[in-house]
Amino acid sequence: MRLRVPVRRLVLAAAALCAVAAIAVTALVLRPAPSEPVAQAEGPYSAGSGDGAHVLVFGDSWTYGQAATERVHGYAYRLAAIGGWRVTVAGEPASGYLRAGVWGRTYRERIDLLDPALDPDLVVVQGSINDRRLGADGYRGAVVEAWDALADRFPDAQMLVLGPAPQVLPVEKATARIDRDLAELAEVRGWPYVSPIADEWITPDNYLDVIDTSEQGSDHPSDAGHRFLAEQVAAAVRPLLAPATVEAVTEQPSPTIGG
Repeated sequence: MRLRVPVRRLVLAAAALCAVAAIAVTALVLRPAPSEPVAQAEGPYSAGSGDGAHVLVFGDSWTYGQAATERVHGYAYRLAAIGGWRVTVAGEPASGYLRAGVWGRTYRERIDLLDPALDPDLVVVQGSINDRRLGADGYRGAVVEAWDALADRFPDAQMLVLGPAPQVLPVEKATARIDRDLAELAEVRGWPYVSPIADEWITPDNYLDVIDTSEQGSDHPSDAGHRFLAEQVAAAVRPLLAPATVEAVTEQPSPTIGG
């Protein structure tokens, strides 16, 4: 027996298949292509300009150096020249304690991939604003788990928590909540906490000097902004590390893949 399918039903089915295909194509377009930065992200970068303490900077797109004209102009890389420290940078754009980044990893998952042989003297844990749209449910638990994993991986390292910095003004309520949560959890552990929000690093007076609001910058720090942030972070790091002899450095060192 030959089945007869109404033409209208065939048209609707075809339209549905086209819609699914369009969604799939959109997802592929929005997902970052596996280009050269993906290979770089498989291991932290090392930037060294002195024989001082070893600092691991762990964070999101701000730590990665997004929107800088070159990644070595990002705030984390600049710390090496400013303080004479050996700096290892581990950043993944869009990553947070709850949110997976562009390479599919949350903070906890990324911490589990860090090589214990890095053996840093100080770990700076930066951010993140990326969890702000996911709500408060489960957030503190995710932070505690990530920090436990970090302390277990680097038991001899000092820890410094660098809270989220506002990408827009006024500061979003969810970002302010994250800042409070991180500050309270750091206090419980006795870890130093630096709040760019409470310390007013970014204000209406300097916002456009620090943040690149163009489509390309997408509300991330500009080169000048990264330079400013590096000075602020260095000021917070110095009291935690032994003084180092620093020679004048006129150029940022080229990073090498490590870790």
